[in-house]
Amino acid sequence: MRKLLFLLFISLILGGSKWGYVDKSGKTVIKSQFDDVGAFHEGMVAVKISDKWGYIDKTGKIVIIPQFDNVGVFCEGLALVGENGRYGYIDRNGKMVIEPQFESGWSFREGLALVKKDGKYGYIDKTGKIAIKTQFEGAWDFSDGLAKIRKGYKFGYINKNGKMVIEPQFDLSGDFHEGLVAVKISNKWGYVDKTGKWTINPQFDDVGNFYEGLARIEKNGNWGYIDKAGKMVIEPQFDLAGDFNEGLAAVKKDDRIGFIGKGKWFTKLFPVSRDKVVIKPQFDRAWDFSEGLAAVAIGDKWGYIDKTGKIVISPRFDGAGDFSEGLAAVLISN
Repeated sequence: MRKLLFLLFISLILGGSKWGYVDKSGKTVIKSQFDDVGAFHEGMVAVKISDKWGYIDKTGKIVIIPQFDNVGVFCEGLALVGENGRYGYIDRNGKMVIEPQFESGWSFREGLALVKKDGKYGYIDKTGKIAIKTQFEGAWDFSDGLAKIRKGYKFGYINKNGKMVIEPQFDLSGDFHEGLVAVKISNKWGYVDKTGKWTINPQFDDVGNFYEGLARIEKNGNWGYIDKAGKMVIEPQFDLAGDFNEGLAAVKKDDRIGFIGKGKWFTKLFPVSRDKVVIKPQFDRAWDFSEGLAAVAIGDKWGYIDKTGKIVISPRFDGAGDFSEGLAAVLISN
């Protein structure tokens, strides 16, 4: 979400720029012509022309005419669309299969979509039928079979039948990932399993989800990584840290961003790793690796590097997104 908001911010401040798409060689395959865009998902991507959203395919052909006020990505064959302040869902042909009727809506995840109606949150199935009645003060997408809900000022979890499997008791919490979820209680973060049992006691100032077996954690202003047993495998030493993706994680040290691997660390000094590739801190901003490449910024221009740190697409864009299904959105000044 932070990445999407950042890209939207870049679009707003660079009003004369347009979005298009490049392939992994850096070749423009869809020319810069859109006011805003998303990432390809299920072969299609949302694009904005003037003040309306529609969808194109990988050739750049408009397959669903821009007509919506708001849209989401295609997920499980359907996409969220907004018209006149109400939300519904379309299929890949642009047919409205669930009429706009909700105050808010989210993409389908694990067969259900979160919706808001009459000020309360619940879930629908792909026919539009209410699967879990709108009853919650706050709710989030299903992940690993469970969804976070809010009751009063506490957070808990339900299953797909709507049954409360972990009673609301946490001050803050995340989504389940790799079988565990980060939860906050008494101003410290730890992790519980799907039964609500503590597997890593609350002890951290801030945390992230588990990705590829490791989770980023913050202690005393520095970030490091733990495994699922709670063992510190990379000591806190970074100013900021990202999630592991495709074997690497972005970390910030001394106002520069580089990437670390999951190899055996034998010193707290950055960036030393015995048996994994490390890309030294040198970038002003960076996204996670996706499909073998990562978007990085040098100064105010974005390009792409491979996992050795080699620049494979020169920094020349005003903004850049992740590669998804072989293409990446890039922002170019007119």
